[in-house]
Amino acid sequence: MSSHDGAADASPGSGSAGSRPGGLRVDVFTIFEPMVTGFAAHSLLGKAREAGLIDLRVHDIREHTSDVHRTVDDSPFGGGAGMVMKPEPIFSSVEAVDPPRPIIALGPAGARFDQARAAELAVAGGFSLLCGRYEGIDQRVHDHLVDEEISIGDYVLNGGEVAAMAVLEAVVRLVPGVIGNSASAEDESFSDGLLEYPHFTRPAEYRGWVIPEVLRSGDHARVQRWRRAMSLRRTMRRRPDLIDAMGGLDAGDLALLEEFPEEPDPPRE
Repeated sequence: MSSHDGAADASPGSGSAGSRPGGLRVDVFTIFEPMVTGFAAHSLLGKAREAGLIDLRVHDIREHTSDVHRTVDDSPFGGGAGMVMKPEPIFSSVEAVDPPRPIIALGPAGARFDQARAAELAVAGGFSLLCGRYEGIDQRVHDHLVDEEISIGDYVLNGGEVAAMAVLEAVVRLVPGVIGNSASAEDESFSDGLLEYPHFTRPAEYRGWVIPEVLRSGDHARVQRWRRAMSLRRTMRRRPDLIDAMGGLDAGDLALLEEFPEEPDPPRE
């Protein structure tokens, strides 16, 4: 946990994205505010904001610069390529609105973001995201302002905004009331440590490809067993590391795989 120096108490400032108070509060600090507000206006996230389930506030760090050019970056001490985000506008932006904690920096050195962390944040009451740019953020921000750093994967992005939107998308759908059918979120990939089973819809036959018979049987218990078996098989094939993480297959899982043996892949045109 960081030591937080000089954090001031203040009401939300003009950087608010304008959503109604209430629900899960999420503050995002960025130098590209339109990227986040534009994304947040659509789909389930936009509907959740309209319903008051999410109180999203997006803050433009440039509003807290002190020069006519609204400078948020400078060259690194010691030399080197690229620029580094300055600490002053970031501290000032955060301290002006007293955002909810934890304050999470988005960057490649952070812990890997996963479904379990998304579920924790969905019931946290509120949290904040700091979007980096350039070569990174002045280390004093990490040491004395933010609480943790998370990464959405082992690759390089131009900035933290895309990562912030991924975190928002993953978290908001788990907030009660956002998805009409709560079972939908519970059945999705990673909710129980496995990849999700395959889905089919009408028509039952298309171009000669027929859906599995079990899905037309009307036997709901058998359908649930089939879905579990398919999740296991898909995870074994594509993400065996997830099977290892859950301690391997138990006797019940092995019985399901035996009940529903692997079928050959359908022919491709």
